[in-house]
Amino acid sequence: MAYERRERREERQQKEWVPRTELGKKVASGEIASIDKVFESGKKILEHQIIDALLPDLKDEVVERKSTQRMTASGRKQRMRAVVVMGNRNGYVGVGVGKAPDTRMAIEEAIVDAKKHIIRVNLGCGSWECGCGTSHSLRQKVTGKSGTTEVIIKPAPRGVGIVAGKTARKVLEMAGVKDAWFFTKGRTRNILNTVLAIMNALESMNRIKRGITPELRAEAAAEGAAAPSGEQVQTA
Repeated sequence: MAYERRERREERQQKEWVPRTELGKKVASGEIASIDKVFESGKKILEHQIIDALLPDLKDEVVERKSTQRMTASGRKQRMRAVVVMGNRNGYVGVGVGKAPDTRMAIEEAIVDAKKHIIRVNLGCGSWECGCGTSHSLRQKVTGKSGTTEVIIKPAPRGVGIVAGKTARKVLEMAGVKDAWFFTKGRTRNILNTVLAIMNALESMNRIKRGITPELRAEAAAEGAAAPSGEQVQTA
């Protein structure tokens, strides 16, 4: 029965994508051709085909596979759970969780879930010991928490590498971070909570309000110059 469901799922995936959401229709029509435009719109990604179209160079890696059990009226039911991290090693990363009767189907579900939870990571050089200005680390110190697990990620100078455990290193490498100091508190044996805490820490940089940069001023000035006569775009 499990193999039949898997075959039907593969057949559905091979069919041509028919978008159902407004965001998906804009991506399919070419109105939105950049993943940054998707994040700027503030709309949630509900179709994984959006990521397939805008970020085709994503790589995936399984960080955890384990069996889960729950009691039902007919007895104990066992399922497999997989945790997958996806990224392009250049500022975009996502983590997904999938559950299914067998391992392969759980990994497939986790990959789809990871694509729906892709985030943008603001890379930079936030270490006072370096100051090279390249995007080899994070712009600043970030913290994140999931359950009883808390993580702290600090930017490191070039050449240090990622000073972290195996699981944290995989997530940061997929995000494009090359140098960082990593610290944990609480129950760190829970791989899922550790991964989610890292994602919360990386996503926290996207919620920081920033001032008007020279790039934004130049863009606003260009829009003002292109506006029709009698209409002006105000710049801060």
